[in-house]
Amino acid sequence: MLRRLFETQSIRFYKSNKNWSDDVAFCRRSGLVKSFQGNFPFYEFDAFIEMAADMKGNQRHTLKVRHRYPQFSKDKRNGLPLEFTFPTGTGSIAERYAMWDMLGRFMDVSQPLPDIPRLEPFRHLDPTTRAFDEAGKRGRPATYWRDLYAKVDEKELNRLRDEHHAKVNAAPWGSRPDLMAQSVPGYEDSYTAEPEDVNAYAHAPTKDVRFVERPRAVSSNGAAEQQDHRD
Repeated sequence: MLRRLFETQSIRFYKSNKNWSDDVAFCRRSGLVKSFQGNFPFYEFDAFIEMAADMKGNQRHTLKVRHRYPQFSKDKRNGLPLEFTFPTGTGSIAERYAMWDMLGRFMDVSQPLPDIPRLEPFRHLDPTTRAFDEAGKRGRPATYWRDLYAKVDEKELNRLRDEHHAKVNAAPWGSRPDLMAQSVPGYEDSYTAEPEDVNAYAHAPTKDVRFVERPRAVSSNGAAEQQDHRD
């Protein structure tokens, strides 16, 4: 009886639960961010890293993406601005930068989809990505990630994950251009430099830190050419 009840009612439950609906989404095709407070252009959102500490002083960092104009997207129930939280496990500060970079590339239709396992089954459905892959620019088989997970053991996967984490931490996140400056007049005037080592600065911002100037942002097409083979 319980099994029959689950089979008949589970789909109805998920459809009625707003947390599982399509009313909240980052829409690549339209460039909009859908929410219960309304739909807003992705370029109206800013990213920041929030640090919290537990009772033992251990730091925990979280990537958050917040709407820049809360007067138009404020939650009527609690008065808070529209905000999304992206947990990235217990990784480094640099991995939060990488998460924001991946989200930006996902929403930029002039670039192919980020080459990650979760998006591989859908690459052929996106026109930009399909043209990119058909031109041989991806440099990988269509089922690269699926075959990788099917062939390698857990030890090899851990080695590849460690290798990937090392690349993310070594990337020059502080010296990357801010593409948001292309859409918001005067945005880049608010700050022009970032710490060279984002991981070290986040854990000890009071120590001597070398800052690097942010280069001027290039067009989306130029950025796509620079990122053809990035994962």
